[in-house]
Amino acid sequence: MAEVKQLLSTIIDTFKSNGGHELVAGSSEVDEWLGYASSFGVGAEFEGACAYANSYLTLRTFLVGNDLSIADITVVAYLVGAGPRWESFRKSMKYPNIVRWYNCILAQYPALADVLPRHGTGKPVAPEATKAGVVSAEAKEKSDGALEVDLPGAEMGKVCTRFPPEPSGYLHIGHAKAALLNQYFAQKYKGRLIIRFDDTNPSKEKEEFVESILQDLDTLGVKGDVITYTSDYFPQLMEMCEKLIKEGKAYVDDTEREQMQIERKALIESKCRNQTVEENLKLWKEMVAGTARGVQCCVRGKLDMSNVNASLRDPVYYRCNPTPHHRVGSKYKVYPTYDFACPFVDSIEGVTHALRSSEYHDRNDQYYRVLEDMQLRRVHVWDFSRLNFVYTLLSKRKLQWFVDNGKVEGWHDPRFPTVRGITRRGLTIEALKQFILSQGASKNLNLMEWDKLWTINKKIIDPICPRHTAVISEGKVLLDLSNGPETPFTQVILRHKKFEGAGKKATVFTKRVWLDHADAAAVSEGEEVTLMDWGNAFIRKVERDQYGLITLLHGELHLEGSVKTTKLKLTWLPETSELVPLTLVNFEHLIVKKKLDEGDDFLSALNDPTRFETSAVGDSNMRNLQRGEIIQLERKGYYICDVPFLRSSKPIVLISIPDGRKEKPPGQ
Repeated sequence: MAEVKQLLSTIIDTFKSNGGHELVAGSSEVDEWLGYASSFGVGAEFEGACAYANSYLTLRTFLVGNDLSIADITVVAYLVGAGPRWESFRKSMKYPNIVRWYNCILAQYPALADVLPRHGTGKPVAPEATKAGVVSAEAKEKSDGALEVDLPGAEMGKVCTRFPPEPSGYLHIGHAKAALLNQYFAQKYKGRLIIRFDDTNPSKEKEEFVESILQDLDTLGVKGDVITYTSDYFPQLMEMCEKLIKEGKAYVDDTEREQMQIERKALIESKCRNQTVEENLKLWKEMVAGTARGVQCCVRGKLDMSNVNASLRDPVYYRCNPTPHHRVGSKYKVYPTYDFACPFVDSIEGVTHALRSSEYHDRNDQYYRVLEDMQLRRVHVWDFSRLNFVYTLLSKRKLQWFVDNGKVEGWHDPRFPTVRGITRRGLTIEALKQFILSQGASKNLNLMEWDKLWTINKKIIDPICPRHTAVISEGKVLLDLSNGPETPFTQVILRHKKFEGAGKKATVFTKRVWLDHADAAAVSEGEEVTLMDWGNAFIRKVERDQYGLITLLHGELHLEGSVKTTKLKLTWLPETSELVPLTLVNFEHLIVKKKLDEGDDFLSALNDPTRFETSAVGDSNMRNLQRGEIIQLERKGYYICDVPFLRSSKPIVLISIPDGRKEKPPGQ
């Protein structure tokens, strides 16, 4: 302890003497961390403290607020004081968020790193400091796959990113990646994040989707510095469209949509392309008024019909739509397309880096050309790889079919790739973020396996989630212990042997205990087994009915026996009226084909059934489970509480959380 305090004092003095800013101190949050910091010493609490900090730092750069504080330095000092144990954790990346935070502090404040070698720890590995706050465009990918990417031309404190969802449905895992990446870079450069609703299609958009998206972003821990709407800029967008028409950079076209697609594919110019500015403005006014003539038309940019890049072949800028808008009602009859509105609003709002998935890479030239024609500030487009998962549909139209036909409970169904679905299935936001960052700088469109994501999730939940016991109801068997306690007694034990933060539970010991039928069938007369959290016992007799099914086991406690000598370690529950009913729910993928190609009929790839329920009984402590709480059922796996205890006649519903192990293909 004295060495840590000396190190802490040295670090703070060195930081100040090297021109460090005034450290944040004195707030309640700082005080809480100062009180908790000793848990990072070398002791039983060390790993639990690291696990807690790792979770806390999932979407944070500093422990308190947006700058370095005494709390950060104090915890750094304790970690350094932990010596080899911390270095082992740091190198293994068991807790990547706290390692990222640790390395980030040493990278941004090299004066701190200079102190550490003098205390026998060796200098931690930290990224090179940047020059004058300007970061190079070089993209670095660490060997462990973690994201170490520098945005081209990014300046500390000046970066502005945006997440622009369309309020036409619920956020799915692909949207989550975009949102988390935008926040990651905004925080990395101490910049701004804009949440902007791209509400340019009133036929599909609703206010309820705006609310659901905001709720899902809150679940993800994504919070923008400001929330805006493309509809806020409708007047300016219309002015810009008219300006481009007057400058001969856009024209009004009444070609049928199907014919227009044929012409664009064949590099054939529209018959309307060279009509006069006066004629274009006349038709534009018809569109704005929503007349019968106007609704036949659209506005197209006059770009390059001969370009090999199809996105430059005179894209559509504006279309008529008489449907009332969820925010502005029937004020407008024309609405801009994404291709027109997005670059305009990005530039106007001060976005420096527009992040979007690499499937749009071919449209980058169009984005830059539109900005050039508008004579607006250039915005840098940065591509990232899209998340595509095996046996997974991301199409809103196809997912809507499952909802409309009652194949799922709704958009929050655990089989859905929506944010609500995957978190209800037990995926932690921390795991999702780690998975996204682990992909590094890759921009390739890969078909991802779910296994890796669930493996990351397991590593996060296993060190901290409480342990409970359940026995499958069907065929469960009583074990009668001849020398068991005549009077039941209770002991209070940890819910997780290696993590005190999981709390405690009461375990009841009785003369007769319940075993799973599979366990009862596996034992032999005369065999010594281990009853978990109790001790050893000998199986003295196995009773069977006329069909050969086991009906009762007789045993004898042998508590002095060694658990190292037994082959079977059995979970058990006391024979008591306090046990609670459980429904254990497992799921399979909704489709049986790994990847649906363009044009494939997804209905022919449906998997059925995809929901499986098993009745069980659980220990009485499970009455206190909260909705969304993750636990491990000993020897059965990880579960998330979907419906908590209400009354004895209504079972607790636990949804199985995949653990990353390879499973058989769906439908087999």
